[in-house]
Amino acid sequence: MTKQLKIGIAKCLLGENVRFDGGHKLDRYLRDVLGQYVRFVPVCPEVECGLPIPREALRLVGDPEAPRLVTSKTGRDYTDQMQTWAATRLDELAEAKLCGYIFKYGSPSSGMSRVKVYPEQGGPPSMKGRGMFAAMFMDRFPLLPVEDDGRLNDPGLRENFIMRIFTVHRWQTMLQNGLTPKALVDFHTRHKILVMAHNVQAYRDLGKLVALAGSEELPSLARDYYQRLLNGLRKPATPKGHRNALDHCQGYFKKELEPFEKQELREVIQQFAEGLIPRIVPVTLLNHYIRKYGQEYLASQVYLNPPPSELKLLNHL
Repeated sequence: MTKQLKIGIAKCLLGENVRFDGGHKLDRYLRDVLGQYVRFVPVCPEVECGLPIPREALRLVGDPEAPRLVTSKTGRDYTDQMQTWAATRLDELAEAKLCGYIFKYGSPSSGMSRVKVYPEQGGPPSMKGRGMFAAMFMDRFPLLPVEDDGRLNDPGLRENFIMRIFTVHRWQTMLQNGLTPKALVDFHTRHKILVMAHNVQAYRDLGKLVALAGSEELPSLARDYYQRLLNGLRKPATPKGHRNALDHCQGYFKKELEPFEKQELREVIQQFAEGLIPRIVPVTLLNHYIRKYGQEYLASQVYLNPPPSELKLLNHL
């Protein structure tokens, strides 16, 4: 199933020799680890819009809100060429039903944020730019999870990005199977604790929306739900948010656990909250009790059954 999860990615991050100097920027985690569970859709805006390999380096010049894309030495302007190509490429990517995109940090075409934009008359660059293609992509698909290779070196940002792309994939799968009030309720039920960990207000708002599934116009309600869901998951959950979610899970075992089991679970949740152990420890213990006592609701929770364990998303402190 996950092999159908499609992710756009800067082609150089997969080891393709498409950079201006004829080289690449291979990221082995993305290619060799994440690549086992997703289908990459590689894109190199500069080559695909018609520029050769190797080529003169490009940079952004002018207003950071609407910069021009020019060569760094000769000043040749490729703004129109890039934008014309990108408009068509974005239509193609819309058909591909991507679940997210990984950009190349600092690239004048594929940088997600903090891209240098040089003033027209010289002087130090602004760091407020976005790569020209990346900006068009994010404006066209504002809800899709996006990151760049630099930010993905942060374990918390990496976990959050991968969690969101899998969430988008599950949403797409639900829609493909047929949107019904029951399907929407089932989807929400499986994601309740995940949303709670990230954003309690989003958790409450989404619950109110789902309650209207049988009475409101369903496609419109589903679009609203999807927007609120992804906005609620956009920021990584805080330790406090995770603690709240874990305590909530613990509450489902008030009647089942033996006194020593309750004590053990309280201790590992507290140790996680203090930063002494990774989240995988209380999650593993909760899953043990879920199997032991047959807790079906928690067994369905995405929060306790995240993407493949090989990605080691819960192993960082």
